[in-house]
This record gives sequence, structure tokens and C-alpha cells, in this order.
Amino acid sequence: MNIVVGIATAGRREVLSETLMHLTRQTRLPDVVLICPSAPDDIDLARIDALALDIRIIEGNKGSSAQRNAILDHAATADLIVFFDDDFLPRDDFLAETEQLFKRETDVVVATGLVLADGIHGPGISVADAKAILDADAGARPNEAAGPAFNAYGCNMAFRASAIAAERTRFDERLPLYGWQEDVDFCRRLAPRGRIVKSPALRGVHLGNKRGRTSGLRFGYSQVANPLYLRNKGTVGLKWALRLMGGNVAANILGSLKPQGLVDRRGRLKGNLIAFGDFARGRLDPTRVLDL
Repeated sequence: MNIVVGIATAGRREVLSETLMHLTRQTRLPDVVLICPSAPDDIDLARIDALALDIRIIEGNKGSSAQRNAILDHAATADLIVFFDDDFLPRDDFLAETEQLFKRETDVVVATGLVLADGIHGPGISVADAKAILDADAGARPNEAAGPAFNAYGCNMAFRASAIAAERTRFDERLPLYGWQEDVDFCRRLAPRGRIVKSPALRGVHLGNKRGRTSGLRFGYSQVANPLYLRNKGTVGLKWALRLMGGNVAANILGSLKPQGLVDRRGRLKGNLIAFGDFARGRLDPTRVLDL
């Protein structure tokens, strides 16, 4: 199978270089790596040129959805398209296991892996610590088969290219900048084509790097606007949208009472309130974050 790895990156020049260097350890190397930066300075060309990978730089509009779409537009040779976040370190057999999964289970159209550690929930994980976690896990051979999943986790998503090509599915660019839940929307639109699974054989560490992320105010707006937008599109149900939105708003209220250094809960809560105000006036729109 022809495997294309796609990475949309923004503001993480050093982390991206480390991620690409780590990718050279794969026992089954990607046939090509397509990188779409938000700006030219996101990429250290000198370091990338020294790597034993076929790496191509793709131009696209800024925003995770737009950058991933630019990658899809240049992935014509792919049988499998694997999207990694620029701060996700896959275990050395990730691509080999992915290829075997999609060969063995021909009805699978989307797969995501087991995140051994996720820095998104704390201060982040260093590259050195992530490598130590992966090295300690190197011999693990899980017995569990791939099981059903609602969607792939955005930091590691593998897609059967033919399912995407069938209706030329693309990430929704009305979910701008960081996107947030664009992975859910994309996966649910592919669900009629086959199974979405989570496989414990696909393993990695998400650094959760804090650079390149959107502001608390903008993210808070998206926490309300994006789930309701997806509900109106019909890709998720009302219960799913309300549960996600309600949980985040509650966390922001509690966090605002005792501010945390790592998360701008007050900024997020302010964004939540602006979104509720827009909803009340009938003008709630995910793209409004561009004006905040």
C-alpha cells in the first residue's frame, strides 16, 4: 500500500523537526511526507533536507482544516493517508501496524491508535520523556482487536484514501484556525463508507505542546459554536453536542474561580459567553473567532 503521512503545522518549528526525525525510526517508512505549514518560518528546511524521508512542502491557507485539505489535494498516489499532529511521536511500528490493519480488515475506513501519554491534559511532555515512554513500550504486543470508535483522535488518524475519494470528502474550513472537532466532523462523514476503529496496536505519545495554540477567548467561543454547528450539519447528535459543550463550560466556570496557569479558563469562559450571546441573537458562527 502507498502510505502518505500528512502533517499540518503552525508555530512549532523545533518540535516539527524532532517529530520528523523520530519518523525516520519507522520500521515501515512512509512513501511520502506532505507538510503544510501556516507560515514559511514553521519549517527548518536545513534540518528536514538532512532526513532520509521523501518530504514535500505544500502551500495552503492557515488553519488546521485548510492545511489538511491542501495535503489531501496533493495525496493522489495514496492508498492510506495518515495524519499526525506535529507533536505526535508514533511508536516505531505504527505505520507497519496501520498497513496490516487496513489490509486485513478491508471494511475499515478510519483508524486511530492508543495514546500512551497525552500532554494536552497537563504542562506537556518533552521529546526526551516521550521517547522514554515509547522505548519502554517497545515490546508490548496487545491482544485486543481493533474496536469501534465514534471518531479518530486528531493527533493520529489513518484513512483509506478510496473512501475519501468516493465523495471527495474534505475537512470543513468553516471551522477555522485550530479547528476543534473538525476531526469528528470528517470521520462521521466517512462513517457510511465503512468502520471507524481504535486499535491498541497503533501506539504513540502526544506531546501536547503549548505553542501554536489559539487564544483562550477564541477557543472558548469554539467550545460553544463548533458543537452546535456540527449538530446543525447533522454530523453529530444534539445529546453529543450538549454533553461536550456543557462539560467544557462547567470546567471553565470552575476553573475561573481558581485560575490555572496552564489553561486560560477565564478567557475561555468569556468566549463561551460571547458565543451564547451570538446564539441568542441568531448569529452564532464558528468563523466569528477570526474577529475576536
